[in-house]
Amino acid sequence: MFILSKSTLSLVLLLTLHLGAAGQQKPASPAKGAAAFWLTNPDKSVLFKSQIALTWSTAAAQAGTPVIEIDEKQTFQTIDGFGYCLTGGSAELLHRMGAKERNALLQELFATDGNNIGVSYLRLSIGASDLDAAVFSYDDLPEGQTDPTLAKFSLAPDQAHLIPVLKEILTINPRLKILGSPWSPPTWMKTNNNSKGGSLKPEFYDAYARYFVKYIQGMKAQGIRIDAVTVQNEPLHPGNNPSLLMLAEQQAEFVKKNLGPSFKAAKLDTKIIVYDHNADRPDYPLTILNDPEARKYVDGSAFHLYAGPIDTLSKVHDAYPDKNIYFTEQWVGSKSKFADNLPWHVRTLIIGATRNWARTVLEWNLAADPQQNPHTPGGCTECRGALTLDGNTVTREDAYYIIAHASKFARPGSVRIQSTASKTLPNVAFKAPNGQKVVIVQNNTAMPQTFSLRHQGKLLTSALKPGAVGTYVW
Repeated sequence: MFILSKSTLSLVLLLTLHLGAAGQQKPASPAKGAAAFWLTNPDKSVLFKSQIALTWSTAAAQAGTPVIEIDEKQTFQTIDGFGYCLTGGSAELLHRMGAKERNALLQELFATDGNNIGVSYLRLSIGASDLDAAVFSYDDLPEGQTDPTLAKFSLAPDQAHLIPVLKEILTINPRLKILGSPWSPPTWMKTNNNSKGGSLKPEFYDAYARYFVKYIQGMKAQGIRIDAVTVQNEPLHPGNNPSLLMLAEQQAEFVKKNLGPSFKAAKLDTKIIVYDHNADRPDYPLTILNDPEARKYVDGSAFHLYAGPIDTLSKVHDAYPDKNIYFTEQWVGSKSKFADNLPWHVRTLIIGATRNWARTVLEWNLAADPQQNPHTPGGCTECRGALTLDGNTVTREDAYYIIAHASKFARPGSVRIQSTASKTLPNVAFKAPNGQKVVIVQNNTAMPQTFSLRHQGKLLTSALKPGAVGTYVW
């Protein structure tokens, strides 16, 4: 007769509870002294579902079981939010939904109660991004004309879809933070008079700085506060449509002589964030921060991760610890797999970026249609939205679940706290404004893992399938 040991029985029980809990939809709220546990499995058997509450124990950790120590006395950066890029195309698809269906979806995304996921940060394009149906700026003119006084500036292109949707979102979550990023200035300001590529003409630096000011003031008049702007989306990628090549020295010059002084003169408190491109070029933000005249106007640096390692963010932070770090974009390709995307994005961005000082983690593109439209001519044809919208039919995609694991619980104002670093169980911990502790763990192995969290001398034991993600809240 085969007899299981007590420790083996415990493992079997944990695996039974946590690996086969797909049918556990709405368990009771955890009792005082217990922890909530939200799970997503890479095989989609469980998709961000609350599991049976876990209880704390004063017993010693079992031999061989990894322990993640949580120490809230050691604190790091404050979190501004987790969310998405609300492209013009995303807003158009949302705005074309039925009013009832759209409201229900926006409640699910942006409300903080019940089973809603509480998205707390959005990035907008200033003018068109490549995921708008057409290229535009707020001051488009016939070829050969210029408008240095910006007399013809107008937010009309955003009035059709983006602004109405944003107003609905802000009704649900008035504290939502918004970042604006330009893909291109008006073509008459550029060396090639084209939406794609080219550089900003020096004679229009001042006009372009005032273009930012008019944008922020115009959005404020609509009841939409722009918390921060980046100077240029992907300034070293002039091959997109729209796009702009802006070298580090040019960005430093623009910030210190034009953008910063224009914001100061207009008494704007909108933050100026530099770079907004890949982690392979820390020299770019550091070039700007090394210039003391530019640095005094700069809040921090923003990063994407289509190239370079995530720990680049810490290198920039360590050089200028008084300047903030933001992670502002990462796409999910339409031909990629959920089983690959969930663990990589959570491990590298939700966990990796925040462990490297990021105050935000934003996934690229809130919504697309089933064919990954709309996009500009030459824009991204394979960018899968966090939602696929086919009229009123909603499909929740990879980035929806990736962000939900953080956004629902690590609310704005949360502070990252110390937790044991681990290659096999990458994790990050936060103390939320309401005092709750939030720990996100990913199993970065090919085998099921049982592990414990230890906080103030007590243990909480759980298990995750290979690649799975758990969020633990108490």
